[in-house]
Amino acid sequence: MSFHIVLFFSFVDGSPLNWLFVDMNSYFASVEQELRPELRGLPVGVVPVMADSTCCIAASYEAKAFGVTTGTRVSAAREMCPGIVLVESRPVEYIEMHGKIRAAVDSVLPVHRVDSIDEMSCRLTGRQTEHGSAVALGHAVKDAIRKQAGEYLKCSVGIAPNRFLAKVASDMQKPDGFVVIKKEELPERLYPLSLTDFPGIGRRMYARLRANGISTVEELCGLTENRMGRIWESVVGKRWHALLRGDDIPEPETARKSVSHSHVLPPAQRTDEGVRAVFVNLIHKAAFRLRRLGCLTRKMTVGIDYFGEHRGWRKGISIDMKNDTQTMIEAFTGVWNERPRGRKPLRVSVAFIDLVPAGESTLPLLPAERKRDDVAAALDSINDKFGTNSIYYGSMHAAPDAAPLRISFTSIPDVIKPTKSLRTPGGKK
Repeated sequence: MSFHIVLFFSFVDGSPLNWLFVDMNSYFASVEQELRPELRGLPVGVVPVMADSTCCIAASYEAKAFGVTTGTRVSAAREMCPGIVLVESRPVEYIEMHGKIRAAVDSVLPVHRVDSIDEMSCRLTGRQTEHGSAVALGHAVKDAIRKQAGEYLKCSVGIAPNRFLAKVASDMQKPDGFVVIKKEELPERLYPLSLTDFPGIGRRMYARLRANGISTVEELCGLTENRMGRIWESVVGKRWHALLRGDDIPEPETARKSVSHSHVLPPAQRTDEGVRAVFVNLIHKAAFRLRRLGCLTRKMTVGIDYFGEHRGWRKGISIDMKNDTQTMIEAFTGVWNERPRGRKPLRVSVAFIDLVPAGESTLPLLPAERKRDDVAAALDSINDKFGTNSIYYGSMHAAPDAAPLRISFTSIPDVIKPTKSLRTPGGKK
């Protein structure tokens, strides 16, 4: 009797590609062009309000060709691009489109993490990490977004050994890019980039690198692990040393440090009554977010910026690990009279800092404290059901619709239905 042994070999093209990163291109402007076909092919600038004194918060690629970018003042944008079409931001539409994009990506690969309103990352596993499979999945993601979310929405896909480099890859080719970085190509593949092309190297870090004689990516990649640690003055530098070489190392967990809201005052609200009402509105919104996040705060800061050369006013207020709106409003009321007088207010802001998870504190013992928590929960329940600001504290009645929904880079708010049913025809509650 004879035996035959058959060996099967699986040849993998290089080291594994562990991450796929999706970056939507000119997101807010592209959503507007997708929803309004008449804007397609035109230079579009998205603005928070229709006023020449504000700035563009997004620009289409047609507008970018004229030099218009995020942060360009509207007056300057009109000069740079006389044919620019300005549209007012519609956050609800952008959040809803984000949901469609995420569902499209999920239909191909599970979304591991939503990095921002226009970015998300997926972990590849098993055979997916092979070059051919990873590339096929990347094209499938782009195709799914086009078919399920919108044909005019473009995205850049980056694939790399770790999530950091996958994000870098997604920025290397825009719009509608597709870049793969293999571990075998590192670090030389990164040399043509600028230092500021890396997420995490902003103005201050760039200045620190230059002060240490580092002006190119090649010089950065040539640093030893210990030297990087000294430059960053923490273990973060050593993480960078590993990431730039393609190592897929665990990411440290980050805890939320603050919840904040700010609002530029329209002319009608630049009065004491208007400013105070906007403050209460911001506290109402921020406290709602705090409870949604399951956090308590030890400190609240309130501030006013003024027109002209006047210095802004800032006040820190100690809070004994609370998150109910009434406590915050009372704390604010206690310092309201300390504000400067005779100045023209421009912007107000509220921030809750020094946050702790609600589960790490003891439950309130006094009935009055428990009652405040119960009232806050009831307010949240009603506003969830009937729409934001369906019910609110009377002290914000002069500005219930101030500080409308905004989208930060890393926090995507829930879409809450427009207020309905609790308003009477006369507008009262």
